[in-house]
Amino acid sequence: MNLDDELANEYLAECREHLATLESGLLAMEEQGAEADPDVINRVFRAVHSVKGGAGFFDLVKLRELAHRLEDVLALIRNGEMVPTPDRVRVLLRATDRLGELIHNPAKSNEADISSCIAELATVRAYETNAPAEEPARVLRTLLVEDDFASRLLLQTFLSRYGACHVAVNGREAVEAYSAAWEMGQRYDLVCMDIMMPEMDGCEATRQIRLIEASHDVYSSNGAKIIMTTTVRDSREVIRAFRELCDAYLTKPIDLGKLLGHMKSYQLVA
Repeated sequence: MNLDDELANEYLAECREHLATLESGLLAMEEQGAEADPDVINRVFRAVHSVKGGAGFFDLVKLRELAHRLEDVLALIRNGEMVPTPDRVRVLLRATDRLGELIHNPAKSNEADISSCIAELATVRAYETNAPAEEPARVLRTLLVEDDFASRLLLQTFLSRYGACHVAVNGREAVEAYSAAWEMGQRYDLVCMDIMMPEMDGCEATRQIRLIEASHDVYSSNGAKIIMTTTVRDSREVIRAFRELCDAYLTKPIDLGKLLGHMKSYQLVA
């Protein structure tokens, strides 16, 4: 991706805004400690997630890696598994400073040395407390949201190898199915969501799914993994999807090997 194009410049401008959100939010968390405002923590988490998603889209490898490691620690705080003590927050602030350096010099960012930040963040994660016990292994449950018959048939055939695969043909059906699954205690592990659909597009459906999870005190880091699928080359829709807390995207025709790679990276399948 050409970092001189209009969309890349828009993304980097947004990143600079996210940096301001990160810094102000982390400073508030440092002061408040265990009493940190959940809304502030959520804003900080979403800012990092948006930076991470766009970085992957533009092949900014080091920027994505650092944002990903920062997001991992913030997820622990967000889920109540870690207290944002001043020492821990200062590590996050140093990582944010380094993130800012990469954002302000994107052309050289893939050559940057981020090893010290990664090591510090790993040390913070090592002090994770009150982590929930691992859930017993269970059959993968997938919600496939796709209005194109051929794409739906291909993905349903593939995903059914790994467990239950239910289908919705538009975003509104997807939200209804996701809500019903929660009410029945049968939450989905994976959602494959087309972006462009009638009645409700994939980005709005993703936003509403994340709201359903939040209403059950489950945040995106512990919720379903949402992979957006699209034939649309309009990059703005992909960036928008990351703002709504999707986890990855694939362009059509879907490379099933890449889809399986994502599923393995999320530890949904062996």
